[in-house]
Amino acid sequence: MTMNDLISNYLTRVRNAYLAGHENVSDIPSSKVLEEISRVLQEAGYIQAFRVIEVNDRKTLSVDLKYHNNKSVITRLERVSKLGRRVYSGADDIPYVKEGLGVAIVTTNRGVMTDAQARKLRVGGEIICQVW
Repeated sequence: MTMNDLISNYLTRVRNAYLAGHENVSDIPSSKVLEEISRVLQEAGYIQAFRVIEVNDRKTLSVDLKYHNNKSVITRLERVSKLGRRVYSGADDIPYVKEGLGVAIVTTNRGVMTDAQARKLRVGGEIICQVW
């Protein structure tokens, strides 16, 4: 099956899994950007862990979701930049998510990072998604 937007597919699978109360999401088609998004989510404390599994020259991701008091740590996961409408922002214009309580994931020329890291490094880029 050919998929045009791997990032939207990844976010939708994670969103559906935490809404259904699953502990793990597996068999997500992998790419370098998705691995970096997973790394940022793990560093920000929204997921427990992720693994890249390679079977027959096909890489897939497995993501372990994080729960606190039987409630998902992720309350909302939204795609900002889409295939038909890319959203770019300069370092000074990167939006705060929920007054700083959430995280925007930004892809820059220095890699994938949170909005706070991008502001600190004074780099702008494409806003991929928002998590809170």
